[in-house]
Amino acid sequence: MRPTSGGTRLLDRFGRISTDLRVSLTDRCTLRCAYCMPADGLEWLPTADTLTDDEVVRLVGIAVGQLGVTEVRLTGGEPTLRAGLPELVGRLAALTPRPELSLTTNGLTLARTAGSGGAAALRAAGLDRVNVSLDTTCPDRFRAITRRDRWHDVVDGLAAAAAAALVPVKVNAVLLRGVNDDEAPRLLRWSLDRGYELRFIEQMPLDAQHGWARARMVTAPEILASLRAEFTLAPLGGRGSAPAELFEVDGGPARVGVIGSVTAPFCAACDRVRLTADGQVRNCLFAREESDLRTPLRAGASDTELAERWRTAVWGKRAGHGIDGPAFRQPDRPMSAIGG
Repeated sequence: MRPTSGGTRLLDRFGRISTDLRVSLTDRCTLRCAYCMPADGLEWLPTADTLTDDEVVRLVGIAVGQLGVTEVRLTGGEPTLRAGLPELVGRLAALTPRPELSLTTNGLTLARTAGSGGAAALRAAGLDRVNVSLDTTCPDRFRAITRRDRWHDVVDGLAAAAAAALVPVKVNAVLLRGVNDDEAPRLLRWSLDRGYELRFIEQMPLDAQHGWARARMVTAPEILASLRAEFTLAPLGGRGSAPAELFEVDGGPARVGVIGSVTAPFCAACDRVRLTADGQVRNCLFAREESDLRTPLRAGASDTELAERWRTAVWGKRAGHGIDGPAFRQPDRPMSAIGG
């Protein structure tokens, strides 16, 4: 049973406190990345099951106002598919205390000057920064990985994010063996030339097809070895609860990060909690259990009751993701339905 001494914080049994909330706004996406979903897509959540804007604002308000959350990352699927996204960002930015607001996106709409997904509109609404997924500097490889011919849209979106001062602009890259595993130095050089901060992420067992195999994963040590063939990397240390191990590049100030979620997990210091688009609390990307907030919310539960349910859910957080254990099984939901 969860003790009452945790106060207003999202405390778990291992002494970790969750202050970083990832909020999925939709499970839908405009790309079909091979490491995430099949070419013909997935069966999307019914609209009625998805949290409304009012419900998202209420739950995030409880998180920052009663539970000590200080950072909110909007994710998907592709969050820019959410109609009226700037208005929702503005409402979240108006919460007290104000959380740091960021967005993980495929970047396809950031260059728009009209509509809900443009970088300038999001910045004006109160968004602080963005993480944009880009796995290759080659348009043909991008088309092979994502099954869409949209590389130039992502590149334009990154430039628009920088112009809108959504900084630091971070680039997330996944290397796939036999596809783009030779691109680590080229991706880093490309990002450095444009002033972006690059993060390499090990491929994780979160694909809808359940086709992930550790033997085919490009590991963090392999990525670092490839980078060190062309750059001087100096560890910055002080990783704390951050997922990325950071390295100064060629004497700085530029940095690169490597997120070894599989080979160098950060579970012991994890400060994240997730809210899915249909209102479920998840304590880990790889969790197989969820805690429902949508049903009590729609049944009339008070903010105090919802906060207590949230605390109870986080108290049950496991020590780690257990990928190396013999009993590990991929979660039923893929990444697009969980939120990154």
